[in-house]
Amino acid sequence: MTTTGRDAAHTLEHAPVPGSMLTTAAARGLAVLRISTGFVFLWAFLDKTFGWGYATPSANAWIDGGSPTKGFLSGVDAGPFQGFFHDIAGQGWADWLFMIGLLGIGVALILGIGMRIAAVAATAMMLLMWFAEFPPAKTGTSGEATHSTNPIIDYHIIYALGAIVTALTYAGHTWGLGRQWAKLPLVQRYRWLI
Repeated sequence: MTTTGRDAAHTLEHAPVPGSMLTTAAARGLAVLRISTGFVFLWAFLDKTFGWGYATPSANAWIDGGSPTKGFLSGVDAGPFQGFFHDIAGQGWADWLFMIGLLGIGVALILGIGMRIAAVAATAMMLLMWFAEFPPAKTGTSGEATHSTNPIIDYHIIYALGAIVTALTYAGHTWGLGRQWAKLPLVQRYRWLI
């Protein structure tokens, strides 16, 4: 029995990647998830830095003296940490930590390097932002609807899960620099840098 070209291509597409339990198609799918999730973080950094007019108007660009955290955090209107978020809104240290986090997570995920650190940082950032928007609240302190569509799982949780899943599955090895990164002596010595 011979296989046709189509059958051989199908078999190859679903064959396990050497050294893993993933098929080639699954590894590629995870690479797309990794790059897409990374681009969400990198885009947020670029838009807030240069004020390209998507989430950040040009008048509020970070390079022109705008604060990447002030608008979002000062607008927190629900949840148990409202006062905390209002207190740190617009603080220089909060702006820098937020922007370094966005850039670092975005670059790491897109390149497929430092995936564990990126996953931890993305999860921490997304959980803080989840608490800032506090989806369980149906109304804010003013009594107006928060427009929360799901009290538990929202896009912050999905982005965190995307970063975690791609780190756990070594998604940086497909269409990324993960394999080369893992071979560096520093990364070999400190495996948590993978």
